[in-house]
Formats: sequence, structure tokens, C-alpha cells
Amino acid sequence: MDIWSTLILNPMINSLIWIYSGLAQNFGLAIIVFTILVRLITYPLTASQIKSTKAMQEMQKSKKWQDMQKKYKGDREKLAQEQMKLYKEEGVSPFGSCLPTLIQFPVIIGLYQAIIRALAVTPIQLLELTRHIYPFYNAAALIPLNNYFLWLDLSLPEKDFSLIPSIAGFTIPILAILVVGTTFLQSRLMTPPTTTGDQGANMGRMMNLYMPLFMGYLAYSFPSGLALYFVTSNVVGILQYGIMGRLDWRNLIPERFSSESKTSTGSKTSK
Repeated sequence: MDIWSTLILNPMINSLIWIYSGLAQNFGLAIIVFTILVRLITYPLTASQIKSTKAMQEMQKSKKWQDMQKKYKGDREKLAQEQMKLYKEEGVSPFGSCLPTLIQFPVIIGLYQAIIRALAVTPIQLLELTRHIYPFYNAAALIPLNNYFLWLDLSLPEKDFSLIPSIAGFTIPILAILVVGTTFLQSRLMTPPTTTGDQGANMGRMMNLYMPLFMGYLAYSFPSGLALYFVTSNVVGILQYGIMGRLDWRNLIPERFSSESKTSTGSKTSK
């Protein structure tokens, strides 16, 4: 058996089945509970992200950083070099806020494969599933699993199956919309304000723009069980930040509008 199955796939499948068996055989609830457990296990990464974000905020407020912005204003390449040098001196990673999202990808891939295998239907698929179930489980009493949750068939994309009536033959992908919304909300609330010209910050802004769309595409194209994982993970992440007092609702305001508001406020004050 390969390393991926031993370390990632099999533990996920068996964890999902164990939770499923204890929740009245409701696979949707099993995914939600499993997601919460994953977020708790990966909390050290979240804490590291918070630490990196705070360090970046403090560094960008420093006099050294501000002087650098003015000195190399007309030389983007030199400014980027000096910024990276300062990042290194201060021990701050410009990509620290993106790391937890990137590390989620093995979990996403593993969960996708676990859901596909756990929701086996055909005899061949069921036989394949039994090869991943640990011997101490009574597999015959659990499979095939109940793959329906709310209006969804968790083994299929929402666009292919939904109990919600379609409009003009088009099924509204509610979960995919929720994935885009919660991913955008999470990234905006957790991203610190940045200065113009910062190469790392610019990349972070691009990720905050494209990541929700990418996640939405995955939620729309792949089994709805994966979309349920995305939504739950995003909501739990926002709640974690809220409990730690790290949410900044001002980040939802577009940077241009925010800067214009500050400028107008400052001019009124000076008058």
C-alpha cells in the first residue's frame, strides 16, 4: 500500500466512517464534525499565521519601512530588494498569511478522495472501499453509506443533483456561492492592511481575489461533500479569529475608498 493511502487517505476515510457511525449515519454531519476537528488540529498553523500577520503590520508601521517607501518610490526593483532584506532582518515571512491556505490542499485532495470512496455505490467501488477500511470496523453493517444531506447528494456536484427546483433548467449552486462568499470574507477579514508597492503584499492581494473564485469553481465542479467541507472550514476559521479577537471588519472596506475617507477626514480636521 502506498504512503499516501497509509498516511492521508485511510485515516480520513476511517475517521469519517467512525464519526458517521456515531451521528445516526449522517454523512453530512460527519463531514462538518470532521472539518471542525481538522481546524482544531491545524490550530498551530492558524496561530503562526496570526503571529506573522501581526509582525508584518508592526513592521509596515515602522519608520524604517516608511523611509524605504519614500527613498525608493521611483525604483520598484530596488524597493522590492530592500523590502525582502528587511523581511529577512525582522524574521517576517511576506507569505506567512498564505501558508495555512496552501497547506490545506493535501487535506482537500485527501478529503475529496475519501468522500468519493466512502460514498461508493457500485459493487466494484464498494470492494475498493473495503480495502481502505480498518479490520476492526464491521464494514458490512456500515456500507453503502447514506449519501443524502439536506437537499444534496454528497457524492455528486450540486449542479448535477439538488432537491431545490431549477430555474429555466439551471440549478442554483447554493453551496458554491457560499464557498465564494465565505472564502472572500475570511481572506478579507484576516488580511492586514498593506502599503502600495510591497511585492509580497501585492501577491497576497491577488490570492485574496482569485482564491475565492478558484474555490468556488472546485465547489461547483466536484462532489458537494467537498463544498460542504469548504463552507464549514471557512466559517470555523472566521469564528476562531473572532474568538481570538483578531478580526478586523474595516478590511472589508476597499482600500481606495478607505484611503479617500481618511484623506477627507484629515482635511476636515485641519480646517
